[in-house]
Amino acid sequence: MVAILQAERVLRSSPPAPSSSRVPTFHVSHLSKIYDTDAGQVHALDDVSLDIPQGTFVTIVGASGCGKSSLLKILAGLELATDGIALRYDRELDGPSRDVGIAFQEHVLFPWLTVLENVMLPADIYQLPRQEANGRAQALLEMSGLKGFENRKPHNLSGGMKQRAALCRALLTDPEVLLLDEPFGALDALTREELSLELLRIWEATRKTALLITHDINEAVMLSDTIVVMSRRPGRIVEIIPVDLPRPRGPQSELHPRFREIAHHIRELIFARRSN
Repeated sequence: MVAILQAERVLRSSPPAPSSSRVPTFHVSHLSKIYDTDAGQVHALDDVSLDIPQGTFVTIVGASGCGKSSLLKILAGLELATDGIALRYDRELDGPSRDVGIAFQEHVLFPWLTVLENVMLPADIYQLPRQEANGRAQALLEMSGLKGFENRKPHNLSGGMKQRAALCRALLTDPEVLLLDEPFGALDALTREELSLELLRIWEATRKTALLITHDINEAVMLSDTIVVMSRRPGRIVEIIPVDLPRPRGPQSELHPRFREIAHHIRELIFARRSN
């Protein structure tokens, strides 16, 4: 327990974002995304406007193919919007940044590297001081329950452990922002719930701005300050729902009447539109 608390203190030492707290981490205005494919154009996003305040946890839910991942990739600087505005701290997005950590549904660990070497990859990409990065990597591995597995290769890990390692890698650069695209989507239900609670604990320790893409409505309500419900393609925002449940949260939060009310409302929004 002492070791975990020490690791959490390392993570809490992150400097605040340089921008004024009045400036949202992300500002999206009238955003559209169209892909040119062999079968013709695919209109993924249409007229999306959204602000994500600093230090908040925002989740996007919606049917498959509604453009959730496209929006995340635009905010990560991995893709360009076809039309509209996407800003981070009032600056146009012009590519990936060490200030943005990303974790995807597939862990994308290199099989020939150890857990520690995989977690340390961003240190090589961004040329961070090795000793400082190694200390942070060790703290993250301990906090996520991977202490003792530093020298294992990915094929010796369970699916949940691989995703823990991927999350550690996303946090290595001490990013101001964490973007999560279905990071637990390929896991069994029990492991998914365990890692969702682990993510909740890490977020409550660091209070970084976080954006999560998920199909799991209960997961969205458990983790979020705000939930964005999107329509089927082309993706548009149907409703932005504040999650006014007390923190800290845990398994007992699901028993709260307000939890069930919010989850039910989201299901109504999604399934009502599927039937139309």
